[in-house]
Formats: sequence, structure tokens, C-alpha cells
Amino acid sequence: MPDFSFLLLHVGSPAASAKFYNELLGIPIIEQSPTFAMLPLRDGVMLGLWSRAAVEPKTAGQPGSSEVAFTVTDAAAVKETHTAWKTRGLAIAQAPTRMDFGTTFVALDPDGHRLRVFAPEAA
Repeated sequence: MPDFSFLLLHVGSPAASAKFYNELLGIPIIEQSPTFAMLPLRDGVMLGLWSRAAVEPKTAGQPGSSEVAFTVTDAAAVKETHTAWKTRGLAIAQAPTRMDFGTTFVALDPDGHRLRVFAPEAA
């Protein structure tokens, strides 16, 4: 089976999105060109930010139709992260909410991609 190596988001401005994720997640921008930027996530997986105008074949997807999810330890960490991201000016699509899988909230990146933070329900 091939190795999972990239999460690619189609963005309006790779430079602006790279700066956003660099500042939000505290991860370095390791590659950047006018149409692409790359930041390391973990375990060798990269976050690729590809200019929507340069994607081949052209994309039909709309921002917000999928999510990038981040796990935190507990409901208190969900609320702390929500407060921190809201203070940074991120648009919040869903305030902290208890759902069947745990506690969660959803913020939006500059292109409208959904960023879900959640703490799984304790077993």
C-alpha cells in the first residue's frame, strides 16, 4: 500500500495560507513558490497548499466541503483552543459543542476550509 504523505488544500494564495498555518500551528514553511507551499505536520505527512488557479486537473470542490481535524486531550482543551483561535480572529463556524463522538468546534481558514478541533468521548 502506498504511504500517506500529503494533505493538499486548494487555496487562493499559497503564501497567505502558509503564513496562516505557520502562525496558527507553529510549524515552519519548508517550501514555497508562487503556486505552492508546504509545511510539515507529523510522521512525515506534509500540508500542501496549492494555488486553486494552478491545480491540474482543475478542481470542482468548494472550500468547506471537507475538514482538517485536530485532536486535543479533553473538553477543556477544546474550549481553550476555541478561545485562542477566536482571539486570533479566526471565523468560527461552530462554537464548542458536545456531539456523539466528543466535544468539538469548527473554525475556518482564510479560504473557508473547515478546521475541526475535537476531544474524543472517553471510553
